[in-house]
Amino acid sequence: MIRVGIMGYGNLGRGIECAIRQNADMELKAVFTRRDPKTVKILTEGVKVYSTEEAIRMKDELDILILCGGSATDLPEQTKEYAKYFNVIDSFDTHARIPEHYANVDAVAKESGNIAIISSGWDPGMFSLNRLYAGAVLPAGKDYTFWGKGVSQGHSDAIRRIEGVANAKQYTIPIEKALEAVRGGSNPELTTREKHLRECFVVAKEGADLAKIEQEIKTMPNYFADYDTIVHFITEDEMQRDHSGIPHGGFVIRSGKTGWEEEHNHIIEYSLKLDSNPEFTASVIVAYARAAVRMKEEGMTGCKTVFDVAPAYLSPLSGEELRAHLL
Repeated sequence: MIRVGIMGYGNLGRGIECAIRQNADMELKAVFTRRDPKTVKILTEGVKVYSTEEAIRMKDELDILILCGGSATDLPEQTKEYAKYFNVIDSFDTHARIPEHYANVDAVAKESGNIAIISSGWDPGMFSLNRLYAGAVLPAGKDYTFWGKGVSQGHSDAIRRIEGVANAKQYTIPIEKALEAVRGGSNPELTTREKHLRECFVVAKEGADLAKIEQEIKTMPNYFADYDTIVHFITEDEMQRDHSGIPHGGFVIRSGKTGWEEEHNHIIEYSLKLDSNPEFTASVIVAYARAAVRMKEEGMTGCKTVFDVAPAYLSPLSGEELRAHLL
């Protein structure tokens, strides 16, 4: 059995707990939290919740520690710190900072003799793999990534920070015309505005200036200014009734050509439609946690990404079973 610890018990941590239950070769041994452990109730009977300060003393009782913090401030520090003591895995998703994060974690993991897998999930993660596979197969071509329809948690949080906003959810929506053009093999050059629409559902505080809120949303740099954005004002009851979930998904498409004169067109498409973004992300992480433990058992150390993990390491099936049933 692979002995797993969870660091952080929010949406992702709960998803990890559920995913462990579906994997017969894994068992949850401990949950660590920054909150008062007495106030955190988990789903798995017989497993204790500890404060984060107690994690290091349990380093010999866990095969891997799954880190469920945020990418902005938690994971850049937590992953390299806990890699000193554990095999670790995270879902760091700030794409521009992945090389920096990798270098920081790799140095620590190699020194400690542990394995660390970073940036596992669906993007980065499953989408990354599909971009790599498709580009290798069709070198004469172009990648397109579309996200949604789904809730962007970062964009929703940005709206909630606007003065006068009580609650908000933002949906990223691929523009169908752009999707059709890509699927048609025309290799279009698409601007940010031409690929995605942003739709916002906002609960305003009593007496708030709705026109001002809408203007602040639509002109917010790095979030909404480069997109066509629709803003709806709704009640909190409507928010809870119609927008309580965290769905997401998207498409990775490679449009490429083969032949001596590149006369034949090909489309490779990978798509996801997710009821729960954090639960699906958790399921990917748990599969890569298995891989991390197996790689460590074979003597590997240092930081790895999804590009470095052979597919067979992800599956609970043996090599013989994989060859017989999946190949």
